[in-house]
Amino acid sequence: MKPKVNIGGQAVIEGVMMRGPELIATAVREPSGSIVVQKEVIKSITQKYPFLKKPLVRGFIALLESLVYGLKALSFSAQAAGEEGEALTTREIIMTMLLSFGLAIILFVIIPTYAAKFLHSTATEPWLLNIFEGVLRLAIFIGYVVAISRMKDIQRVFQYHGAEHKTINAYEAGVPLEVARVQTFSTIHPRCGTNFLLIVMVVSIFMFAFLGWPDLWLRIVSRIVLLPLIAGIAYEIIRYAGRSEKKWVAAAIAPGLWLQKLTTRQPSDDQVEVAIRAFEEVRPLEEPELNEVEQ
Repeated sequence: MKPKVNIGGQAVIEGVMMRGPELIATAVREPSGSIVVQKEVIKSITQKYPFLKKPLVRGFIALLESLVYGLKALSFSAQAAGEEGEALTTREIIMTMLLSFGLAIILFVIIPTYAAKFLHSTATEPWLLNIFEGVLRLAIFIGYVVAISRMKDIQRVFQYHGAEHKTINAYEAGVPLEVARVQTFSTIHPRCGTNFLLIVMVVSIFMFAFLGWPDLWLRIVSRIVLLPLIAGIAYEIIRYAGRSEKKWVAAAIAPGLWLQKLTTRQPSDDQVEVAIRAFEEVRPLEEPELNEVEQ
């Protein structure tokens, strides 16, 4: 049976968060071995302002909302896994997002565009300087992913990331969500956030190449101002790639799929069980169980 809706997810501490069309569920394996689940009704700003669902706009809105729900899920998982005493308040979530955004600006905007000026003595063409900046930004991103992938605690999160992808792949293939069946599927998925971020980096290279080479402060401002548009373009690309079976599309997104080999690990059966539990909590009610359909 073909799935009616797209369901996405995110790995958290000792668990998985799944997002369906109406609900978000975070399933976490407690220290006792039991699975605890937190469910939340999705309250998207696009419900109040439908124009935000338009192409090129919806991508940035989806990114912001994903960050908010992702932080809530991480807070709950840390608490359920016994690593944190209290859940994050709304103010703490906002401050965490602002801090994360600030660090991202420093790492992926200020450092690359500042470093590119050292090439100015050998290359004066603005498009070449912008491309060098973009390549440096991409190298920093890949280096960052490689660095965190070596951390022991992160590797366990990446196992849950693999469990999330396997579960979604099994659902989209139309098979029953049983641990043994789910384990046969790939840990790679075209709609992964890792793939999205890589596409953002590549799109920014092409877009910034035509902006000239103004003063440093103006370059930084232009990168920040254009971020919503770049995110919107990347979102549309990844949506199209997720439902297309064309060979050239598969070739175009292949680097993002390769990068997922760093951000996913082969999960254990217990971890897949957690991912399935989270998924079942957000499965659309009108959609029949896959194992019932096969019977």
